[in-house]
Amino acid sequence: MPIATTITSVLEVHVPGVGALCKQIAERELSNLRICQHDAVEVVRDMLPEASLDGVHVFFPDPWHKARHNKRRLIQSPFVALLASRLKPGGYFHCATDWEEYAHQMLEVLSVEPTLVNSADGFAPRPEYRPLTKFENRGIRLGHGVWDVIFRKK
Repeated sequence: MPIATTITSVLEVHVPGVGALCKQIAERELSNLRICQHDAVEVVRDMLPEASLDGVHVFFPDPWHKARHNKRRLIQSPFVALLASRLKPGGYFHCATDWEEYAHQMLEVLSVEPTLVNSADGFAPRPEYRPLTKFENRGIRLGHGVWDVIFRKK
């Protein structure tokens, strides 16, 4: 009897990020990953059916730290609503960032999505399953904090 394997899909728009991911997949001899180099909004909107995802991870998205560029941030209400519609009931939405102001925006935006509920009282502790990324290590080295937000689909 075949063993069920969870397939994880990774969206990465940045070419060097795809290359680094491919290198790690080969080094670890992983076979349950699918990579898509494309805009996440388009993939979620056009390629994923509603209630099809067990979970979504958005780790260290570009913070667009200049105020005039904040509108380019990935975690905004329209995209959160779209992602929430793709989560199965009980599915999770996990974001992490090393930019405090963006962390507060993430918490605020996810908190107002009516189909999601915060799994913590504010920010969540870093789960064991979340890998330490080069961005997180860089943030720690620079003295930044790291904030996780984890919400569940009602």
